[in-house]
Order: sequence, then C-alpha cells, then structure tokens
Amino acid sequence: MTTATMPGWHDLFSTTAVTACLRTAASAPSVHNSQPWRFAVHDSGFAVLLDRSRLLPAIDPDGREAWISVGAALLNLRLAVLARGRTPVLQGGPGVAYVEFGPHAVPDATVRTLVEAIPRRHTARAPFSGTPVPWQVVEELRAAAAVEGARLTPLDPVRRDAVLALTRAADERQRESVAYRRELAEWTANRRGRTDGVPTEAYGCLDADGRLPVRDFGLVRPDRFRRADGYEPRPRLMLLSTPGDDITRWVRAGQALQRVLLTATVRGLSTQPMTQALELPDLRELMVSQDGWYPQVLLRIGYGLPGAATPRRSIATMLTG
Repeated sequence: MTTATMPGWHDLFSTTAVTACLRTAASAPSVHNSQPWRFAVHDSGFAVLLDRSRLLPAIDPDGREAWISVGAALLNLRLAVLARGRTPVLQGGPGVAYVEFGPHAVPDATVRTLVEAIPRRHTARAPFSGTPVPWQVVEELRAAAAVEGARLTPLDPVRRDAVLALTRAADERQRESVAYRRELAEWTANRRGRTDGVPTEAYGCLDADGRLPVRDFGLVRPDRFRRADGYEPRPRLMLLSTPGDDITRWVRAGQALQRVLLTATVRGLSTQPMTQALELPDLRELMVSQDGWYPQVLLRIGYGLPGAATPRRSIATMLTG
C-alpha cells in the first residue's frame, strides 16, 4: 500500500489516541527542558519540526542540541504509533521528519516495555551508588544506540578522566559567561504555572569534592538552598557519537539517545547528560574520534534515585498547521 492510498489517521486512530501519541512524544528529554519541537497532524501521519523560538543561543548556537531533543521526541512518537498497532514509516525532509502510518503491526515485548518506561524516565542529578553496571547491560545500551545508527562508547578510566577535565574546563568558562548566566536564569525562573524549564526540585546537587562537574542550575539563584553531596569517585561515562555532524545526524543522535535512556530506565539505571564540553566547539573538536565519529552526548549512568519530573507544555501549544 502506498502512502497515497493509506487510510488517514481518523480511519486508524481516534482523536484521543492521536493526542496520546503526541503526549508521549512530548515526554522526551530536551536541553534545559526547552521542549523545542512542534507537531503537525496530517492524513497519513505526523510531522515533527524544530521550534526555533525555543533555541538556546548561548550554549547551542547551531541548534545541535535542540535537534537532538527533536530526535528524542521522534523516537517516542515512533514507539507510540507502533504500540498502537501501526508500523511507523519514517520519512525525512528539509528540517522536518515525518512519521507515517504504515501497515498493521503487532508490538513485541521490547516495544511495550520501552513505551512503559517513557513516563518513568527522568534525568537524575544526584549521586549514584558505587555499584558497577554489569557488562551485559552496557552491551544492551550499546546495541540500543546501534539500532538508530549511532555509537555508544564506554570510556575507560584514562579517557574518562580526560573527558571530565574537558567538562570541568567548559563548566568554568560557561559560568563566567554573562550570556550563559542570563540564559540559565531564563530557563530556571520558577514562574507560577510555568510548563517548561528546569524547576527548583530538579536542580540536583553539587559535588562536595568538586570532582564531578555537574551543571549548576542554581548558579544564578544563590538564595536557593542547594545541597552539596559526594558523588561516586569513578563515574561510568559513555559517549554517544554519529558518523557525521549535520541536522540529519543530530536527529539520529536524538533517537539513539532516547532509545538508550529508555533501555537504561528498563534496566533500573539512572542517567544524566553532561554536555558542557560539547557546547564549546574547540573542546568538542578534541573529542572527535580518529575514524570521524562526532560526539553528540556525554552520558553518566549508574544506580541511584530517580530524577524529579519536569513540567510539559500543553499539546495545543505544540501544534502547527
């Protein structure tokens, strides 16, 4: 059956089901919880676009992290469509991705498990235990990234320490930037009824020993009580990379990232992106692999308490014609 002869969404899903699919998509993680996506509903499926009004020019001037966020929402949408018995046919266009309704499909146990993990996945900004992550689970996370055409590389102790040093240097440079502090203030302002940004309860805490350079969301609000605590001395870091560095690869990285995060959630792991060094071009360049794979996301993984949920905008505000 060609796209032209496929039945429209109203023949496949109820309005309630379409809204549920979009709500699932919008549960994806995004940089500073900026939710930089827009959706359109067509007869043959959904379009997912970048909302340029929600970009963060201080840390993401090229929109790379925003497109990764869009990719994460796209993966959620694919899973939601598949969970409702239709094969999601992914099509690409200039600055837009389409999820079209394909043939009937029976979702397998993996799909059902990943969909169930979507509302439970939250960024964890707190210390993890020292319990090592079994290699079988690490391999499962790597396989999840590979499904989406990305590579997830566990960092050995030497490379881990080098990447942490770069992250620490990036964090220090960002903290000194007026534009960075202004942008952080905007996305951490706790206005009544706010449905985006990082609320106080999701700030996390700082490393009392200063070894782990986690992003300080309370930087511009020193009046807020922020608990400092000791983090694990040997954090498990993994680097997500793509074979190329353009919008197509950024969207691919986002889909791979979300599949990794959901898989980690299923396996009882906590996750935290640590992307400061990837937000400064000169430091990011140092992390490009010798075989030409570009770093997109640095992940800290381990066993710890789940992160706090962050708010979401209404579906109506995300829709476009």
